[in-house]
Amino acid sequence: MDQNENALFLSEMTDVVPLKQSNCVFNNEASQVTEAQLAKRAAAAQNEYLSKLPIDPALLMPIEPEEVVSYKLDGVQAEVFRHLRLGKYRYSRLIDLHAFRLSQAREYLIEQVLSSHSNGERNLLVIHGKGFKSKPYPGLMKSAVCHWLSQLDEVQAYHSATRERGGTGAVFVMLVKSDQKRIESSEMNRKGSGFR
Repeated sequence: MDQNENALFLSEMTDVVPLKQSNCVFNNEASQVTEAQLAKRAAAAQNEYLSKLPIDPALLMPIEPEEVVSYKLDGVQAEVFRHLRLGKYRYSRLIDLHAFRLSQAREYLIEQVLSSHSNGERNLLVIHGKGFKSKPYPGLMKSAVCHWLSQLDEVQAYHSATRERGGTGAVFVMLVKSDQKRIESSEMNRKGSGFR
């Protein structure tokens, strides 16, 4: 701005008073999401995943029935992943897939992961079985589950379960924080917990 425009702007703004917090009006109703909207979003996400997660055994990387599996996104802290690997986190949901056919297992897994994530749950136990006798190759369900989990945006890490929880026939799964949990964490950190 040149000097004339600046002077004109300042002269127009002389009687402006900043808003005080008590004068602010927030429309909370417009920002809140309804149950119906959440259900629509979940259905859309589930349909998108169904279309991009394969059930054709030829498109899956075979994993041996006794092989220990693990996956984590960049940014997952080593100590957090170690706790997951050792089964230190309590899982909120057990998802047993080993009796399903691939198409049923895929649909059920997606549904359960999306539901858990929207409920703010962070840790799951998925039982896929070892599949020694599965066709066309051993470990088919395990191979599919590991592939699917690594493709889901809601999953940040998984690792073969401890022997007591199913060993190489199951995986501990850690989900990313839901938007609601992120907001809660942010507010908790902003208020301060006295440990800084």
